[in-house]
Amino acid sequence: MGRGATGLRWTGALASGGAVALLIPPFNFGGLAWLALAPMLIALWSVRGKRAGLRGFLLGWAAGALSFGLQLWWISVVSSLGAMVMAVYLGLFWGLFGWFAATIGNPWRERDTAATDPRAERRARMMSVDAPGKTSAARASLRTAFCHGAVWAGLEWLRSWLFTGFGWNGLGVAFHETLVMAQAADLLGVAGLSLVLVFFQATFVQAGRRLFESAREGKRCARWDFIVAATVIALLMGYGLIRMAATSRTESVRLKALLIQLNIPHEGARQLWDMFQVHQGYEEETAKALEEIAAGDQQRLKDAMDASNEGGITTRWPDWVLWPESALTGRLLRADDGAWGMWMENIETIRQVRQAGPFSLIYGLNELEADLNGENLVQRPKGRAFNSLVTMTPEDDLQSFRKRHLVIFGETIPFVDSLPWLKKIYEQQSGQEFGGSFSPGDSLDPLPMNLNGTPIGIIPSICFEDTVPRLTRRFVRPGPQIIVNVTNDGWFKESPAAAQHFANARFRAIELRRPMLRCANSGVSAAIQANGSTSHPNTGKPQILRDQNGSHFTRGSLLAEIDIPLQPGFSLYAIIGDWGIILIALSGLSIAWLTRRAA
Repeated sequence: MGRGATGLRWTGALASGGAVALLIPPFNFGGLAWLALAPMLIALWSVRGKRAGLRGFLLGWAAGALSFGLQLWWISVVSSLGAMVMAVYLGLFWGLFGWFAATIGNPWRERDTAATDPRAERRARMMSVDAPGKTSAARASLRTAFCHGAVWAGLEWLRSWLFTGFGWNGLGVAFHETLVMAQAADLLGVAGLSLVLVFFQATFVQAGRRLFESAREGKRCARWDFIVAATVIALLMGYGLIRMAATSRTESVRLKALLIQLNIPHEGARQLWDMFQVHQGYEEETAKALEEIAAGDQQRLKDAMDASNEGGITTRWPDWVLWPESALTGRLLRADDGAWGMWMENIETIRQVRQAGPFSLIYGLNELEADLNGENLVQRPKGRAFNSLVTMTPEDDLQSFRKRHLVIFGETIPFVDSLPWLKKIYEQQSGQEFGGSFSPGDSLDPLPMNLNGTPIGIIPSICFEDTVPRLTRRFVRPGPQIIVNVTNDGWFKESPAAAQHFANARFRAIELRRPMLRCANSGVSAAIQANGSTSHPNTGKPQILRDQNGSHFTRGSLLAEIDIPLQPGFSLYAIIGDWGIILIALSGLSIAWLTRRAA
């Protein structure tokens, strides 16, 4: 009996781990989010004995390690060791939840042991079904569900922050294609959606068990805890409908942006094209797209003139042209006073594409600190290097943003000077020489741009910074703003990495109520409205660059149109950030602890 029960617990925990992995790309079985954790909750709440905490931790850790192993296998494209380490490490946060659920958060432990433990009898009566004068089972169920949801959400925040953090694929990301539910992310972030999912499932499991036991005994039991949980979901859906409708009615300015994606093949961080191929590729693809747009505008103008409707034509010429992260091979030299210079190959490529007509150019580039030597800029000896996002007006006024949140073992290796063996591990796993670390930038100022006379603030984001909400929200200011992300997921080839990156990133638009442009070398290039939708504001067609087979691993261009709200306001998450989830998590943990102590 004991071994059979243990086997069922392990089966339930691992089933939940596998189910959670199915919520995200490439599977996208988002509907499973409402039941995915139920088997693990049953397994954890059925744990008994003096080592319940340890066994709960191991069950949770195993489920989490399996889940993240399935979700993040694409890391093995660059480093098999990295994929294993990440799964083992991230599973620890599920393990902490397992410890909590099997011990101080366990709603079944006291009641099930009452028959053999006289000290538990009084506590068991408090958990009985609607016992007169006592806390009702339904009320206790809601309290337990809240505590579990709060602790789970708090652990998601913790893993997104600890050791610089890795917050990918929180439970709430399951709603990345269910925009009605996703709108509530503007309250407490994605972790708030995770809280709701765990709250619902914890209520469902407790109500289901109580209903089963009451039916077996021929009694009736209260079900209003499940009704409350369902009402919460209904209210969030109503909130989502209201927010989506409000977004579409907001006064805005229309931006037309041309996104260029070359899909340059990689071997780890190393591009497999040489400098000539890269620069020629951006010149040809950009010129081709601009020529097609210009030809289309001329034809529309001709048609309008023939119809005596010249004043009603709207051109499609782009305001901005975007290239992805580290697009050009040359470097940008930047002095402390803002003076800049650039490698000649970069200048020539930019000059070539500018011949088509006026537009602002936004792209990724590696930046080096420089000093003035007479009238020339020279690279500063032992100067810092940055992964930067650059904006250039039609008059070539240049600004740059230096990436703040660096990828560990990708863009920087902590303590590499004092621990040289870390460098050897990097070179062994990546198959290339470590060329030195980038330095983090320190600016939190949006980049100012002009859109047909309207000042626009760009919230800059490079690579996976668009999956770090605590950073992105720090750029929020009054007035019209847009998030611009340049990235390159080519390191991981045609794996689910790019789709998962995109699924996580689109929540930044919802959380902050700012639209978003993403331009990738190999990944997902897309336009995202302030409600998370990728639909064109007029036609409703998806604005994601894909080939004829529906794959985003393609070379091409996307002319996207996006509405930037003139007065976007501030969402709750933009105001309080992660403090809402932190305080709720501490409250849930405290309530569970105090309730257990008082019982």
